[in-house]
Amino acid sequence: MAKRAKKQAASKVEAEALTGWQQIAAFLGHPAAVLQRWASEGMPVRRQGRFVTTTQEELNAWLGRESGKPVHVATEDTDLAAELKRGLAFVRRDKEPNATKKQTDQLKKAKRR
Repeated sequence: MAKRAKKQAASKVEAEALTGWQQIAAFLGHPAAVLQRWASEGMPVRRQGRFVTTTQEELNAWLGRESGKPVHVATEDTDLAAELKRGLAFVRRDKEPNATKKQTDQLKKAKRR
């Protein structure tokens, strides 16, 4: 039983590792030329011999830093309902300060009248 668990954990790590421009391009949905430009601008990739490697987590974290918003690339294993909830929570949290500012501005205008 322990061997099976180790084998599944190792296959999961291998599945998360992206090797080569084509795998990274398929994951992100952009051509390899764009990814090579992004790599020169700071996208996290490591050269291993003649290949480049990275992980899905590193790319998601990098995309989040670049966009300023939490980003997660959806894969076949992604729980879309959980990702939707996470995204909506971020948007609501982002809009709350604006709503309270708008409300305070309206209160100030009402007091002036």
